[in-house]
Amino acid sequence: MTGARPALSRRLRRLAAAMTIGAASVVASVPALARGPDGIADIAEKVIDAVVNISTSQTVEVKGGGGGGGGGAMPQVPPGSPFEEFFDDFFKNRRGPGSKGGEGNREFQPRKTNSLGSGFIIDTAGVVVTNNHVIADADEINVILNDGSKIKAELVGVDKKTDLAVLKFKPTKPLVAVKFGDSDKLRLGEWVIAIGNPFSLGGSVTAGIVSARNRDISQGPYDNYIQTDASINRGNSGGPLFNLEGEVVGVNTLIISPTGGSIGLGFAVPSKTVAVVVDQLQKFGELRRGWLGVRIQQVTDEIAESLNIKPPRGALVAGIDDKGPAKPAGIEPGDVVIRFDGKDIKDPKDLSRVVADTAVGKDVDVVIIRKGKEETRKVTLGRLEDTDKAKEAAAKTKEEPAEKPVTQKALGLDLATLSKDLRTKYKVKDSVKGVIITGVDNASDAAEKRLSAGDVIVEVAQEAVANAADVKKRVDQVKKDGKKSVLLLVANGDGDLRFVALSVQ
Repeated sequence: MTGARPALSRRLRRLAAAMTIGAASVVASVPALARGPDGIADIAEKVIDAVVNISTSQTVEVKGGGGGGGGGAMPQVPPGSPFEEFFDDFFKNRRGPGSKGGEGNREFQPRKTNSLGSGFIIDTAGVVVTNNHVIADADEINVILNDGSKIKAELVGVDKKTDLAVLKFKPTKPLVAVKFGDSDKLRLGEWVIAIGNPFSLGGSVTAGIVSARNRDISQGPYDNYIQTDASINRGNSGGPLFNLEGEVVGVNTLIISPTGGSIGLGFAVPSKTVAVVVDQLQKFGELRRGWLGVRIQQVTDEIAESLNIKPPRGALVAGIDDKGPAKPAGIEPGDVVIRFDGKDIKDPKDLSRVVADTAVGKDVDVVIIRKGKEETRKVTLGRLEDTDKAKEAAAKTKEEPAEKPVTQKALGLDLATLSKDLRTKYKVKDSVKGVIITGVDNASDAAEKRLSAGDVIVEVAQEAVANAADVKKRVDQVKKDGKKSVLLLVANGDGDLRFVALSVQ
């Protein structure tokens, strides 16, 4: 046994050494994974000179007082903050020599305010892309290059609906420009890099992943944001979001945060949208969007069941502009657009974006579903004018005066045939035809769908109705056919249409 001890000891030492090496390799691998792809530093070094700071100034009228320089209170800076001394000196200097707190005139005085954002160079001739909100209402715009050079820039054009702007400045030396990549090729979880000017610190690089695509956060009619957890803060607005090829795949535009700092919810306008907008702003100084001339709404489960569309998809045409391109093409209310110019339409937002991005005057094929069957219509797109804002179809919310004569009840609705008196009472235009709602049961599905007194039922199950008896007859037929809901085409007093699916069970 004694002779075995040296051999056992050697085996234990070898085992301990092996365990140490293995543990070291695990420890070494953790930082490698934590720091992300190895190429981030190379990409940042390659593109950072194309990223610029945008400095703007604006003259505003402010009321004097409270320190002679203005009526605003001094921002609250945490004690011990590195910015405490800066703010203290700044606000003391604002008061002016000999002035005291609480004194000074209270007249409106002009004062310049400054703000900072980000942008990036897309052409070595000095063309810069940024956000519209970065330069909005600015009296003066300056581009600050990565080496600190400050050059005055002029505005080429803006698009408020996508919050994008194009600037131009005269270079004093050779520039570095970046190219747009294909944002449609981005995958969830793919690494991206944000570079910008957060909190006026300049030239900051952060990395993260694509958290989601095609986000609609109700910021505008063409929302399809890229969501990322790469740190984006105030001042990053207008800066680029890069893929690992060093291509711009988005413009960092906004964050969702209760504190103003990054909590991992940043949003960028995708490069596919940006490239189209920038191209038109450079060519025309404005956007020339396609126009179909329809009012559209969501195809809900109930509406899809009523129209025999499985699965629910597309954009339901609720109304047609008499002067729009859709009317001569034969598109009608009740049609569901499922494909436009070869692109599938999943919901109304898809149709809005695709139509807007299509060239004015182009002939396109529009695939619709009408009464359960697919049809193709040829449409020549018009141009969407900014002044031609489509009215949102919404039911009027009037208090319903007491009305004794009621012709019929159905679906939790009190219905009456339209008369001259009822048109006057509910302010319904003569061009609106159908059956008027004079009362709504508050516990009914109709109330939940925001139907109200004064709305007019134009069609029931895609058949026109002229009186209350027609409505009841059509509803009874739908029940007999075994359907769970009935589709109504409803107009408000001005004639704006929308579809509403009501339960018949």
